[in-house]
Amino acid sequence: MVRKLKYHEQKLLRRLDLVNWEASGGNLAEVRALRRYRVGRREDYVLYKELARAVRTLARRLRDLGPASAAFRARCAAALLEKLHGLGLVNSRQSLAVCESLSAAAFCRRRLPCLLVKLRMAQNLRHAVTFVEQGHVRVGPEVVTDPALLVPRAVEDFITWVDASRLRQKVLDYNQERDDFDLAA
Repeated sequence: MVRKLKYHEQKLLRRLDLVNWEASGGNLAEVRALRRYRVGRREDYVLYKELARAVRTLARRLRDLGPASAAFRARCAAALLEKLHGLGLVNSRQSLAVCESLSAAAFCRRRLPCLLVKLRMAQNLRHAVTFVEQGHVRVGPEVVTDPALLVPRAVEDFITWVDASRLRQKVLDYNQERDDFDLAA
């Protein structure tokens, strides 16, 4: 139980947010994104913003190249679009206009907990973050405990439960697919 604050204590704490003191600089969009995508560390979101800004500036520079370097521009644009499509940040490889609208939210959507919700392995992001932190999820052969892992498209199909996970056993029991041989191992 916490005692009620006195008048002068309330007055001092009126403009201070003790929970999000780093992000309380007035940037509400950033705080909303941190809460929406369950980003645990603000530094991760700042890094995503910087990466998105770098991609946007690169796309603008490629767009502004003159007609003398059309072949170079087409080759670099195709390489950039292929890389971003492989990472899952853009959906089409058609034009650089897609790259110019890239945001930090695209990076947040490629985090492992967001993909767990998308693959319906978790009901919501809070549960997905908990599953990842507790070590119930693996990507390929590696057990992942960091929810900040960005998953490319090529690896997205290899997101599964850890073999010894209780959640995997519950899913197999529910689907009536559990093997007796797995019980011995």
